[in-house]
Amino acid sequence: MKEYTSEQIRNVAVLSHDGAGKTAVVESLLLACGAVDAVGVGKDNKHIMDFEPEEIKRNVTIQLGIAPCEWEGYKMNFIDTPGYSEFCGEVRAALRACDGILLVVSAESGVEMDTERAWDYGVELKLPRMFYVNKMDVEHADFFGCLEKMRAVFGKSIMPLQIPIGEGKDFRGIIDVCKMVAWEWKNGKCEEIKVPPEYMPKAREVREMCMEAAAEGDDELLEKYLEGEELTLEELRKGLRQGMLTGRVCPVMCGSANSHIGTAELLRRIITYMPAASQKVMMGEDKKTGEPVVVYPNKPFTGFVFKTLIDPFAGKLSYVRVFSGTLKEGDKLYNATQDKDEKLGKLFTLVGKEQIPVTEAVAGDIVVLPKLQYARTGDTFALLESPVVYDQVRFPNPLHTVAMVPEKKGDEEKLMNALLRISEEDPTCKVEKSVEGKQLIVRCMGDVHLDHIMTKMERKYGIKGVLQDVYIPYRETIKGKATAEGKHKKQSGGHGQYGHVILDIEPLTNGESFEFVDDIFGGAVPKQYIPAVEKGVKETLEKGLIAGYPMINIKVTLKDGSYHSVDSSEMAFKVAAALALKKGVPEANPVLLEPVYNVDVVVPEEYMGDIMGDFSSRRGRILGMEHHRNRKGIIVVKAQVPLSEMKGYVTVLRSMTQGKGTFNMEFFAYEEVPKKLMDEIIAKAQEAKKE
Repeated sequence: MKEYTSEQIRNVAVLSHDGAGKTAVVESLLLACGAVDAVGVGKDNKHIMDFEPEEIKRNVTIQLGIAPCEWEGYKMNFIDTPGYSEFCGEVRAALRACDGILLVVSAESGVEMDTERAWDYGVELKLPRMFYVNKMDVEHADFFGCLEKMRAVFGKSIMPLQIPIGEGKDFRGIIDVCKMVAWEWKNGKCEEIKVPPEYMPKAREVREMCMEAAAEGDDELLEKYLEGEELTLEELRKGLRQGMLTGRVCPVMCGSANSHIGTAELLRRIITYMPAASQKVMMGEDKKTGEPVVVYPNKPFTGFVFKTLIDPFAGKLSYVRVFSGTLKEGDKLYNATQDKDEKLGKLFTLVGKEQIPVTEAVAGDIVVLPKLQYARTGDTFALLESPVVYDQVRFPNPLHTVAMVPEKKGDEEKLMNALLRISEEDPTCKVEKSVEGKQLIVRCMGDVHLDHIMTKMERKYGIKGVLQDVYIPYRETIKGKATAEGKHKKQSGGHGQYGHVILDIEPLTNGESFEFVDDIFGGAVPKQYIPAVEKGVKETLEKGLIAGYPMINIKVTLKDGSYHSVDSSEMAFKVAAALALKKGVPEANPVLLEPVYNVDVVVPEEYMGDIMGDFSSRRGRILGMEHHRNRKGIIVVKAQVPLSEMKGYVTVLRSMTQGKGTFNMEFFAYEEVPKKLMDEIIAKAQEAKKE
């Protein structure tokens, strides 16, 4: 590839709902630029960008892929992203590396759930957005119906720069309303023609909309427009481009990726309207002082790792967006996030899985750095003398939780290592060990994401996982009071064992989990044995006394006891304390407590009733609801729900709201388990002990 300046580079993330043909659009753009010789069509599983076995099997994009291409003196780095919502972490990563978003919409399906989610990402990150209405040649294509839906959902910023000539099987070309020229495709060849007379009224109407939108952001252009003068093509483009950069205008193009109609025109619009990489200004933090730093492209080198890929054979690949300065092969590389030097070898870029060597990367470019020892997603590279650190990517919180064990006993470490490697590639997969539950816990985005993780784990690392029910950390406590005696007396030749205590057991209401009180008078239990009594109490409570769960909110008072001058020992008093608790707790009205979580569900208003009804079936308490502060028609339902009832909620919510609902949850408190359920849990625990 040639060398380009930052002004000549465009970085564009391509987003869509699953099935809109986003990957086909990217590959059609690559073909038009000559970056590839041929591309797959539809479901033939020969796509350049979707090359992983899981992607081929499912015929969907699972991980982001970079696709650089050259066109008329410019370099464009397209980032193909997954359309399925469970892989939205890859979308978040892609958006950190790009300067604009190309949203692909199916002319048949129109605006779908993940189209709205992609739009919201752009609004949140203040990224310019452009639409491409794909599949204009499918049977039920409806460009203007699609446009109407887009304007209804996204507002009047939606601005068509093209309209189609024909739709469905009659689709044969596009009209550029700014230039008022048309292109017609016959037998795979494109020919410029005059705007057909029957389309002239609509083309003029849409052009008038464009002129008004272009004039709105510029006083000079607005004055000219209001005086009835026609804007020149350059003025029109200038006004629309300014509008797009501020989010006031969102251009819309159309075509067919599979038939390669409109691809070249889309490339030209991307060059004309998408921001140049030279315009990207980043906010960072000086690692030495902690002060905020504004980083312009002409500043010393900084780069950001937005994606990590680990191959068992090729090693680790770090995808880096250069935000300032220049990175050259052989340069010293300082990882400012981890305060470590990295050994930099070669640089390359990727088209699908094909590696293309490069010797340097200027500000705004995207490159892949192989085999870096320390680099992780979210790390910043900088110069040692000016160590800037950028904010981490804000990945979605994975809320689908499962426990996993290896299929073969003895492979626990192998399973853990495989999952840790996958989580390094995919920050929406989190792995942790539950000490209390003695389980390996995996948190991910849903069933499909989990299936992908397990398939990948088996294929890449040769380890198969089996799912288990996740351990629920119940707690035990008491509601009443009791006094109990514990005596440990044993004679076995030589020194015997003797410990004797009397304990008062009662609920603790001051918010503390445990309190031990020494109320011995007159030395009935010598002071040297009192710590042993407390230790015996603590250890027994931690093991639980009714179902094997730790006992909390309990006060134990050592009231009385006795000792033997020869046979008493710390161990004897520990055992005596345990015996007293085992007698006393059953008399103090013991109960089981369960963790209850605050759950906030964000959904369109029409699903509110379904959400509330579902929470009621989960023993949840509805606390209320409120309108979302930033999104019209969206509400937040607030509830408190037992953790045991939230199993699989990610999947249920997605099904109940057609994928439009999201939620988050955090621990609230421990509350008493209903009697019937408590009896079931205790019976299950006792059965497990027998096994």
